[in-house]
Amino acid sequence: MVSRVIPVEDFDLVIFGATGDLAHRKILPGLFRRFVAGQIPETSRIIGAARTEQDDDAFRAEAAKAIVEFAGVKKNDPDLVRFTGLLGYTAIDAKGEGGWKALKARMRKGAVHAFYFSVAPSLFGDIAERLHGHGITDKHSRIVVEKPFGRDLETARALNTMLAQHFREQQIYRIDHYLGKETVQNLMAVRFANILFEPLWNAQFIDHVQITVAETVGVSGRGSYYDKSGAIRDMVQNHMMQLLCLIAMEPPYHFDPNAVRDEKLKVIRALEPVEPSDIVRGQYQPDGKEPGYLEDAENPDSRTESYVAMKVRISNWRWQGTPFYLRTGKKLRARTSEIAITFKEPPHSIFDDTGAPRANELVIRLQPNEGMNLKVMIKEPGPGGMRLVQVPLDMSFADALGPEGADMPDAYERLIMDVIRGNQTLFMRGDEVEAAWAWTDPIIRAWEDGKQRPEPYDAGSSGPEEALRLMHRDNRRWREIRA
Repeated sequence: MVSRVIPVEDFDLVIFGATGDLAHRKILPGLFRRFVAGQIPETSRIIGAARTEQDDDAFRAEAAKAIVEFAGVKKNDPDLVRFTGLLGYTAIDAKGEGGWKALKARMRKGAVHAFYFSVAPSLFGDIAERLHGHGITDKHSRIVVEKPFGRDLETARALNTMLAQHFREQQIYRIDHYLGKETVQNLMAVRFANILFEPLWNAQFIDHVQITVAETVGVSGRGSYYDKSGAIRDMVQNHMMQLLCLIAMEPPYHFDPNAVRDEKLKVIRALEPVEPSDIVRGQYQPDGKEPGYLEDAENPDSRTESYVAMKVRISNWRWQGTPFYLRTGKKLRARTSEIAITFKEPPHSIFDDTGAPRANELVIRLQPNEGMNLKVMIKEPGPGGMRLVQVPLDMSFADALGPEGADMPDAYERLIMDVIRGNQTLFMRGDEVEAAWAWTDPIIRAWEDGKQRPEPYDAGSSGPEEALRLMHRDNRRWREIRA
């Protein structure tokens, strides 16, 4: 199967923070791959902007080095030479006046103008104000802002208000790379393009849903930052909330940015407050070879969680009575992200009880090995009566789609191209961000007001024992964490 590549319009993209880690690891390599795929016109311009004083050639050399390292190309690749010809650089003082006139002089009339804020959120307001004040942006310009979108409802509102002083909501692209993953988008296709699933997608037929985002790495190297955030701010409030919304949302009237985001917002507003007994927090412990969370965070008194599991309920007709179980953590057994929809068992079995599980299960794997599988019951081959066994109908993108499935665009590639197209479907709206914080804030406040420390768990395990009990008391079990 060959995917279609549809070129975008000619554009000028300014990357603030172009000398930073995100630009080196994701943004520049992603743009290079889209260029090689034929999606970016050779007349487009990509302008790096940061405090570092350097000229265009120095930035091109820096970008080429990053692309060689993170995109896996050779230094003498002719495509790399062609791509770096699109690059330029302007030294910018985000809090002062230096460089802004030079940046304005680089912007071309008639091209799409986009500005990527790959900087700390504390600089968003300064950059937005100077872009507007120097006449670099107009009503058609687009800005991309990275998370975190605040650290609570109050700061999220302040951030939205600050950006709204200079840009309309239609110009603001709040990027969450999870929404750019091919499998996440396929979740919408599976639900709304197949009559097979949608009639069953409700509390009458679905027993429960599990969302797991597990990582094998700890927080070493970014412990001081992470200790001010924790698993719920870092993962649950944004990435996992978005996954939950895509599973639980009602069909939008059309695949339109605001229609999709309207339905996601309804899900967030229908979330019930989480009972303290339905939440488990954890911290990974030292294993004799590597330090534990407290050492990585350089804070021996930290009560910040590196793991969280919770039971979530949605108060609407579709999902009343069907729990959603969310878990995410550092230093777990394997790196994996998946959504598992477990259907209810048939109300009556005509076969002898063989002890085999009878519930169908749809598993959507986000990483690694993106794909889906549906577990169904069949007769076990061989004589000796009707013995049932559960088998997966497996669809790995790499197998089903051939080379194109194995080499799918990175999430950042897709999302940046959507910015150039002006398509906000996979980006969060301001009211959506605020609603997510309004639900999350009481959970965090209760933890901060209490004195209970997170439960300890072994590095390389599936998390704290208390998380297992969270499921066991409902006569359910977590799926095994494995790559």
